[in-house]
Amino acid sequence: MEQVYPQSWNLDVLYEGGSKSEDFAAELKGIGSDIDALAAGLQSSAAGGQGEPASTASLGQLSDWTQRIQSILLRLRQSESFVSCLMAQQVKDMAASGLSDRVKTLASKFNAALTDYDEQLRLTDETEWQSWLKQEDISPLAFTLNERRSAAKEKLPPSLEALAGELAVDGYHGWGDFYNTIVSRARFEAVEKDGTVKSLSAGQMHNRLSSGDRAIREASFAEWERVWGEQAELSAETLNRIAGFRLKLYGRRGWDSVLKEPLSMNRMSEKTLDAMWAAVNEGKPELVRYLERKAELLGVAKLDWHDVDAPIGSATRTVSYDEGAAFILEQFRAFSPDLSDFSEMAFRDGWIEAEDRPGKRPGGFCTAFPKSEQTRIFMTYSGTASNISTLAHELGHAYHQHVMNDMPPFAQEYAMNVAETASTFAELIVSDSAMQAAEDPEEKLALLEDKLQRSTAFFMNIHARFLFETRFYQMRKEGMVDHEQLCKLMEEAQREAYSGILGEAHPHFWASKLHFYLTDVPFYNFPYTFGYLFSSGIYAQARQEGPAFAGRYVALLRDTGLMTVEELAQKHLGVRLDEPEFWRAAVALTTEDVRTFLELTEDLKNK
Repeated sequence: MEQVYPQSWNLDVLYEGGSKSEDFAAELKGIGSDIDALAAGLQSSAAGGQGEPASTASLGQLSDWTQRIQSILLRLRQSESFVSCLMAQQVKDMAASGLSDRVKTLASKFNAALTDYDEQLRLTDETEWQSWLKQEDISPLAFTLNERRSAAKEKLPPSLEALAGELAVDGYHGWGDFYNTIVSRARFEAVEKDGTVKSLSAGQMHNRLSSGDRAIREASFAEWERVWGEQAELSAETLNRIAGFRLKLYGRRGWDSVLKEPLSMNRMSEKTLDAMWAAVNEGKPELVRYLERKAELLGVAKLDWHDVDAPIGSATRTVSYDEGAAFILEQFRAFSPDLSDFSEMAFRDGWIEAEDRPGKRPGGFCTAFPKSEQTRIFMTYSGTASNISTLAHELGHAYHQHVMNDMPPFAQEYAMNVAETASTFAELIVSDSAMQAAEDPEEKLALLEDKLQRSTAFFMNIHARFLFETRFYQMRKEGMVDHEQLCKLMEEAQREAYSGILGEAHPHFWASKLHFYLTDVPFYNFPYTFGYLFSSGIYAQARQEGPAFAGRYVALLRDTGLMTVEELAQKHLGVRLDEPEFWRAAVALTTEDVRTFLELTEDLKNK
């Protein structure tokens, strides 16, 4: 059958020539010139006759800087996305690594200028401030500007913040980039049925961990652990240096909690985080029942790590890329024709990199090109139900950006947890709608099981990451944590988060997971669980209201960069997130799925 949709993305429409693009080189040069001009203007305003602070900037200056900053922000975000795509599609592209360094240097200079800008916001007289926020071109940005002004009061003096940012390029961010080098060196051997040995990238090998054949999973997992064990010392050094930088900077700022920055970045309170985890822990016994039944169906006493995501029944069937795309588009259309039309454009126009080939980095992501009003999705598609869920997930991210393209750049800066809400909501549309429509019991079981795998990931896998990272940072305050200690911490966190249900754990998970090494986003874990549960609550309302909810959903997405998550939930759902009731109701939806699963498999377990 002729391939309908391309499986490789098109980056040339953004900047022709890949890592050797002259257009991209010109873009970076323009960004650099604009940052230099912005920085000079801010520094000139800040300096008095003898190095003393002058009077605060005029409102006209503030407005001019705000517009120039947003223009730079738009292009810098696009540049960051471009180099991340280049590095993901070929981990050994050294030219792309060089471009990444250059973009990080520009970002550091931009952040230094932003520090001076934020200081001007902080110094502005309150009466003048309130007057400025009422101006027509500024009022849509009031939330972001107030947020920046408040944050400036909790940081170091601008010169020290700028110095920290400059040193971070070759230190903090340099260690994060070094992890990409570690991944590029990792090679995995897989023995095929005919006895031939294939050398696989991390992305290709990771897909084999969820094979329907337990022998393949076992062998793949053993190889996965072996190779990451070989990289463990380098990975441990990298992780320790990243954490050490964060802790020293937090200490200088007077921040006691390592959660202060991630909570602030996600615009949520610790009370909300605690309420969410409490509800998750209350719901885990039901998931344990599901995992116990799954162990019975697989014929094992306890699920090993590689069994948790193993497919059951017809879930082992592989689906072509075009079939997977058609399936997603059909389910999206039932909820919103606009979402389906947008996603079809993304498939058709080469916005998705899905080809299964060597040299790609593992994992999946969606990244925005806001200047071009486009996005790109990265994954490695091998035809599993999990791959289809990942595609739906990333298309949810892309749609979120799409409905915000006409908004000011500052207003598009939404937090990760609400970004995960849009993606997980898209997953739920696909998985739940398909499950409800399935008439064949075997098909329904396969779809339900894939959905419960996602619940297990958000309730248990993500919780294990959160527990590990929280405890690691506590230990790191006392000194370096070696790779053996990290493995011990990881296994303890997994056994606790999975409520003792695991047989063989995955002690080198910390080494294999990119998220622990991202320097732009600390604690890249709990926002996933937030997004899953928050989207579950939204989805419950969508089911009640039907097609009419699609418009309200877009309104909610457009507000994600303009308020805290607590305010967002109150405005659009009429609920409180810092109290447990909402979270318990969201967890209860998974409980329903478990009960359905147990009913569907009652006869199978006795076969």
